[in-house]
Amino acid sequence: MSEDLVQAASPYGCDETVERLKAAVAVAPMGLVAHINGQANAAKKGLTVDCDQILEIFRPDFAVRVWVARKEAGLDIPLRLHIYVRGGQATVAYRRPSRVFAPYGHPDLDTLGAELDTLFAGIVERALAS
Repeated sequence: MSEDLVQAASPYGCDETVERLKAAVAVAPMGLVAHINGQANAAKKGLTVDCDQILEIFRPDFAVRVWVARKEAGLDIPLRLHIYVRGGQATVAYRRPSRVFAPYGHPDLDTLGAELDTLFAGIVERALAS
């Protein structure tokens, strides 16, 4: 597995994990840009899938920092948390923000990526704490 991807098993079910992540995002403080519920979308088509949801998160002040550093990097925001079932357990995964921004080769994005690495780790840790 790549060092770019962080995965953490949740002690909670899918829906509770998602709700706990939303609360942790608010505390971070970050903004919930979108909640993509793959389960609900599949159900609209009569399909049943295990837990598969995405939370897109970011913050306007961080977005401005991205745009000022490298406009092209705006393609990679907002950042995402993916919640799914792995081995029968709800799992949270995300691409490490520092690795998302590394290809742009800009020191300001390196700094922001490091800040976001810490924020994302804190969000997941808070959400999955018992």
